[in-house]
Amino acid sequence: MTAAPLLAGVELGGTKIFVLRSRGRDIFQRETIATTSADETLGAAADILKSWWMEEPFAALGIASFGPLRLDRSAQDFGHMLPTPKPGWTGADIFGALTDGLPCPAAIDTDVNGAALAEMRWGAGAQSTPASNCLCYLTIGTGLGGGFALEGAPLHGAMHPEVGHILIRRAAGDDFAGACPFHGDCIEGLVSGPALARRFGVPGHQIAADDPRWDHVAHDIAQLVCTLLLTTAARQVLIGGGVGMGRADLLDRVRSKVVTQLNGYLSFVTPASIASIVRPPALGDQAGPLGAIALAWDALAGH
Repeated sequence: MTAAPLLAGVELGGTKIFVLRSRGRDIFQRETIATTSADETLGAAADILKSWWMEEPFAALGIASFGPLRLDRSAQDFGHMLPTPKPGWTGADIFGALTDGLPCPAAIDTDVNGAALAEMRWGAGAQSTPASNCLCYLTIGTGLGGGFALEGAPLHGAMHPEVGHILIRRAAGDDFAGACPFHGDCIEGLVSGPALARRFGVPGHQIAADDPRWDHVAHDIAQLVCTLLLTTAARQVLIGGGVGMGRADLLDRVRSKVVTQLNGYLSFVTPASIASIVRPPALGDQAGPLGAIALAWDALAGH
């Protein structure tokens, strides 16, 4: 039997990053670094990767990062961070900093695209019947991001998906202005963690499940889910992140509203099927780290 390859991954988030080693998909070592300045954070991660390489060279490296990112390999700024609200990170050469001096295949993508890829191969997509050939992974927390795995590959075009800034139809009577510095009441500006704190006056986890203001939040998330189902024909929309995975009661409300809002138009979305379509990630909080490993697999395979 052929031994599983030794792989390395980096999951880069807005507050912390994980530097990972795995045998195949089995992560056996994980180092955590606080996300501070770009130079300091990327330098610390690069040092770990180089020390691991000296100990035992890995076959490939996968990088799953918060965005927005330049993912066009023909672009001069490939692998760089595009304009971002995170201070000091705009223009950071993430791919270059982490791959410098490592003579192995490497791939970079958004953290949510990576998580979608891992869920399609090893999580919810692999468990569904039929196996999911189009899957969306949403994370709702400090921001709102969305990634897609389509026919076994992450979705790219002119950029990568930026579903957090979709504008949705608001619920009647909801006058919350939103919290996005770019668009106000885009979906991220309505339901992300900071948006909920502004909407409620206190962090969302302090608000009782039966508070009627959750109804507007569920409406907004359902509007996004309906938009994604109608535009991408995704078989599943997985909702992760602190808001997404932290409130099962909210997920139930979202499911009910998705069925109501679609009003029978998508025949595959029914009260009986909705729980398998709109659901938490099967890999839980490991979807992100395993997304970096999935990207390393693809780098090794030459995708």
